[in-house]
Formats: sequence, structure tokens, C-alpha cells
Amino acid sequence: MIDLEKYRPKLHFAPEKNWMNDPNGMVYFKDEYHLFYQHNPNDSIWGPMHWGHAVSKDLIKWENLDIALYPDEHGTIFSGSAVVDWNNSTGFFPDEPGIVAIFTHHKDETKGKPAVQTQSLAYSHDQGRTWIKYEGNPVLGHESKVDFRDPKVIWHQDSEKWIMVLATGLTISFYSSPNLIDWKFESEFGDNNGSHDGVWECPDLFKLKIENTNEEKWVLFVSIGDNPKLDEGSRTQYFIGTFDGSTFLPEHDDIRWLDFGRDNYAGVSFSDIPIEDGRQIYLGWMSNWRYANQVPTEGWRSQMTLPRTLTLRKTNKGYKVIQNLVKELDAYFSERKEINEEITNQTIHVEAEGDYVDILLNIENIDASTYGFTLQHTENQYTTVTFDVNENKLILDRHASGNVQFSDMFVNKQVVNINNLEKVQLRTIIDSSSIELLVNEGEYALTSLVYPDRPCERVSLFASEGKIIVKNSYISVP
Repeated sequence: MIDLEKYRPKLHFAPEKNWMNDPNGMVYFKDEYHLFYQHNPNDSIWGPMHWGHAVSKDLIKWENLDIALYPDEHGTIFSGSAVVDWNNSTGFFPDEPGIVAIFTHHKDETKGKPAVQTQSLAYSHDQGRTWIKYEGNPVLGHESKVDFRDPKVIWHQDSEKWIMVLATGLTISFYSSPNLIDWKFESEFGDNNGSHDGVWECPDLFKLKIENTNEEKWVLFVSIGDNPKLDEGSRTQYFIGTFDGSTFLPEHDDIRWLDFGRDNYAGVSFSDIPIEDGRQIYLGWMSNWRYANQVPTEGWRSQMTLPRTLTLRKTNKGYKVIQNLVKELDAYFSERKEINEEITNQTIHVEAEGDYVDILLNIENIDASTYGFTLQHTENQYTTVTFDVNENKLILDRHASGNVQFSDMFVNKQVVNINNLEKVQLRTIIDSSSIELLVNEGEYALTSLVYPDRPCERVSLFASEGKIIVKNSYISVP
């Protein structure tokens, strides 16, 4: 008998059934977080795109709602964003503010004519439960660009106008509008900037606070589609710089990756988080286009990362985007086992049985050449996280983590270079079919799907050719 619930996450959002990819239209309004998402309601592989919809009070537990947007005469409903129109700039909300969705209509290639992508609007008077498509759709098109999609719209306070950030092939285009309906081209960014290994998609633009200061900088996220010539598949890069309401200027020329795991793509941030909250909250689609249609779930496919709070940190290699899990997650763990151990040339085992597990490790390396831990999912299924001191690398190896046969690339090791391995802090969340690692208080992220028979039975800490000290650490379960 097929087990439809096998691998279904307990902490992460997943669709009740059928296919999901990019998060869309994430917005906070009237005490609810809204998550819309790319959805094929007819099959568990990618197909005609709709907007699925869920809401949450705490970013962790989600309630599935009816499909929000269906395909129409202008095409299927690709990715986009949503904002609250507080001041009725659109004219859609004469009585009280409401939500506007800005999305891409996609028409497939027909009779030799290329595919067409245009931007359209829909609006809701009842907190996103029902939607009215704007009768003047589409509101923005392009005569020559085939890739013209994934609008992220923000309100730019300094210039008092709406800004649309749009994926346009191997660049990002910026448009401005007073009313979300009439759009003016401002500038294009991307030539000679960043990685162009795949098509640019799902941009996001926002200000981020620099830790321990009152300063902010603009950050631009750009996801990069799969290129079969590369080992990584699809992934996300970011740029730090300035934005004046018209032009984005980066302050660095190196390529900066948001996540060093294989399974964090198309992530964007929530709009309209209250000023008194002040967080920039982000989540991504936890999959990779290399194997997204093949992962071994039955009747449903894909899940989102856990929501993360974003900040900037000044390091000796410049500014970095920092990711930490939202504080709302803490309420989902109740039992905590403290860990304080000295480990020399050996392995120690800690029971960690639960539907999901939270591990915090503070490790001081005295003289070990390698150290780390093994997540023992079952007796024969495991995932290993190794710190190689000589190479200054963190390596996640999931080749024995359970079902891996669906993709040749899935078993490849995932590696991140870390400058200093003398002291390391590592936060790890294990769910039914995923592992999220955040290193050194969010300086490095590594997000990875796994498909074991059970999430976790125990954690084994090890040190080779020397000694490590693990202190002020814990394992938590529900």
C-alpha cells in the first residue's frame, strides 16, 4: 500500500496534495501571515500553474485555504508578490485597505510564436479568501523579452512610489509606479555582475539592518535556474549595495551564495511586517530543479524551508547576509537534553528520537583533524556532517540517508568553506525529510532534503586524531 504521509514534514509547510514550487505573495495582514505558492492542483509534477494559499498565525503551523488564482485567457499564473495597499493608491479599496497580488501571466509558445510573459494584478477585500482580477490586465509587458517574470513589488519610502523588481533573462529590471497599474521603466541590472550560470528568477529587494549598528544596506536576491553542466543545480545568489528608487549599485564584485546546500531556491521575504516587529522574514522552496519532479513522495511534492530572519553582518570578508530561524519555532520543542562532553579520538551517542529534532552544538576544537556528527535516522540510514580542519570545510554527506536512487546528483557531497574551525556553533533542525544547518549564528546556511524511514533515532558526535570540547549544547525534541 502506498503511504501518502511518508516523508511529510511536521514543521515545514507542504501542500496537502499535488505539486508545489516557488513561494509567492508572502504578506502579513490583520494578524495573519499569507503564503501563496506555485501549485499544480492536478498532478504531483510541475504543470499548469495556479496560486495555492495558506495562512498562519505563527509562521510554523499553516492552514490550507482554497486556490487563490486560476489560469485565464491571459495564461497560467506564474510567480509574483503581494502588498497591502494602505492608502488606496490603486483605487481598489475605497473603504479600507486590502491586499493586491502582482503576478506573471504566462502563455505557452503556440504555432511558432514565442511564449509571452506579462504582469497582472488581482485584489482581495476579504483578507485573501477571494480574489478579483483587474479588468485592465495585463498591466506590463515587453515586446522582445521572452523571460519577463516574477515581479517582487515594494513601497520605496524615499521616492514615495511602488518599485517592481522583475526577472528579465540574465538581468533584473526595475520599474516604478504611483498606483501599481501604470509602470515606468527605471533601470536594468546584471551585466557583468554575479553568476550567469542559469536564467535569473524570483528577485527580491529590501533593506537589511547591519548587526549591532543603526545602519542599513540594500540587498538584492536573485535565484539562478538549473544548468545541467553544473554540479549544484538551481540556487540563489545575493548582492549588497545601494538603491535610490531607480538604480541598484552593488558594492562588491564577487559572487555570494545564500545557501550552500542543494535545496533552497526561489526564496523571497514577507511584505508588510509591522514596523514594531522590524524583522525581514524569508523562506524558500526546499527543492532543486535537478530532481524536484522525481523526489520520492507520493501524492504531494515539495515543502518550504523554515522561515528565517535576515540581517547583515560585517566580517573580515565584507558584509554577509545572516540567516537565523524565527523565534516562533522554539515553542515547538519541549524536552531538552544538555550536552557537555570532551571527545578524544572517539564517538559518543546521544538518543534523539522524535518526529523532529533541534540540535545546538558549540564546539571548541583542541587538536582534532576532523570532527562532526552523524544523524542516525535508523540503524542503516544516516547523514554525516564533518568539519575537515585541514581543508577548512564543512561537508554534508547524504549518500546513505535513505531513498537516494531517484537522482544521480542527490548523493554528491555538499561542501561549504569556513575560515576558522577552532570554534564553531551549529544549529540543526531535522524534520521528516529535511535537514537545515545554520553555522556560526547564521553566517552559513546549508539546506538539504533527505528521505529516511525515520527522522532521527540518535546523534553521534565524533572527533578524529585529537580532541574537541562540546559545551553549552543541547538536543531538543517535541
